[in-house]
Amino acid sequence: MLVAITSDIHNNLANLKKVLDYCNSKKIRKMICCGDLASLETLDFLNDNFSGEIFYCFGNMDDDQMDQAFLSARGEMSLKDREMGKKYKNTLVFRKYGEIKIADKAIAFVHYPDKAKRLAESGKYKFVFYGHTHKPWEETIGKCKMLNPGNVAGEIYLPTFAVWNTENNKFELIRIHNLT
Repeated sequence: MLVAITSDIHNNLANLKKVLDYCNSKKIRKMICCGDLASLETLDFLNDNFSGEIFYCFGNMDDDQMDQAFLSARGEMSLKDREMGKKYKNTLVFRKYGEIKIADKAIAFVHYPDKAKRLAESGKYKFVFYGHTHKPWEETIGKCKMLNPGNVAGEIYLPTFAVWNTENNKFELIRIHNLT
């Protein structure tokens, strides 16, 4: 199975469309987004153009607008969440960090690199994905691989995302400008 890993979209719908077209052409059915969609409109676009499962955690550019849309003051699921659940039926939203299993592997994802490092050091995860720096990066901490897919927006660094092949645990960095 192939899993797309994205981060730091920052409302760049043109680049996001290229990512989603690639995902659809490769039959990618799961996407992990490590924060900074930057607006509900981008979440709408993502849900309208990707029919697979989306796992999303907030980034620093999401806090205000996303908090109001998804979370109560105590950080719990609110009535608004349940009402929006139909609209975002394929998206599982996490406030601080996400923790899921894919292909029997424990995965964590977060926006911030310092939090990613602490998650990797915990020894609980095979992979930890993160964003924020916009720079593609990969390193191993203990038995955990930490990976930053870069940024979809094309800010500071060229726009990229990663694809994880769960069969062989290989990762490929995709340069968005190379996609047609």
